[in-house]
Amino acid sequence: MRRRVGVVGRVGGVLGGVALLVGSVGAAPVPAEGSGAGQGKEQGQGGGGFGSGGAEARAPKEFVSLGKVDPTILLDMRYSTAHNFMGEPVDGYRQPVCILTRPAAQALRKAQRVLLRSGYTLKVYDCYRPQRAVDHFVRWAKDLKDTAMKQEFYPRVDKSRLFADGYIAEKSGHSRGSTVDLTIVELPARRTRPYVPGEKLAPCFAPKAERFPDNSVDMGTGYDCFDTLSHTDDPRVPGVQRAHRQLLKNTLGAQGFTNLPEEWWHFTHKPELFPDTYFDFPVSRRSVAGHRAAGDRAARD
Repeated sequence: MRRRVGVVGRVGGVLGGVALLVGSVGAAPVPAEGSGAGQGKEQGQGGGGFGSGGAEARAPKEFVSLGKVDPTILLDMRYSTAHNFMGEPVDGYRQPVCILTRPAAQALRKAQRVLLRSGYTLKVYDCYRPQRAVDHFVRWAKDLKDTAMKQEFYPRVDKSRLFADGYIAEKSGHSRGSTVDLTIVELPARRTRPYVPGEKLAPCFAPKAERFPDNSVDMGTGYDCFDTLSHTDDPRVPGVQRAHRQLLKNTLGAQGFTNLPEEWWHFTHKPELFPDTYFDFPVSRRSVAGHRAAGDRAARD
């Protein structure tokens, strides 16, 4: 049922346009590095919140900034903004940067080369997620009175069911560094407006024209939609939307990524470098400054 796709213009002609949009698609201002905003509890294994002498720990050398590996991939880092299911920036997200283990980032670069030839680009919503961010999710989920974003992200789910239904957990594969949330955007990519806190919300499963504007192709739901319609192979998802999901799944699957069946946007690169370690260094450029992007070429920060 995959929809046949054609090449939109010349790949060489779209690369520049894609690069100009990196980090700016729908992004809202975030606290500057070192401001102290958005910091939570320092927990987790291996990554540690702080190193010896009180200095905040940085990422191991196996982690890199995706933007250094492939600057053509779009970034829409939702957890550094207020446009997410909690309605506020998430602890540990200092800057809108995608951090991944090097093999995962390099595999995304290969997938991007394939999609560009068909007139599409990848767009990332979330990558490595520090344990303190997961802790923030848990605290929010336990506060049953805070339902500010329910109308968009979980309109058909009672908040008291978020743990039982598997939408929130005390650990996340994202904290191991090889998991990414992403979608596909047709080129040339349209700019999308930033979310305005307090604006009227529409259900994440509403028709695309009624949902919050996102330049993603229509996947049947928005990102982070707590609903069974987000299941990748849900039979209620119609042809074109299903084809888009399969295009994403098949393209990434060819590069070693495994999809989480309950979330069309969620993929983990296998084998994971750190299958049993949950890191807690912050999401910031400083965490991976000086790390090599690929081969023997140093990644400049």
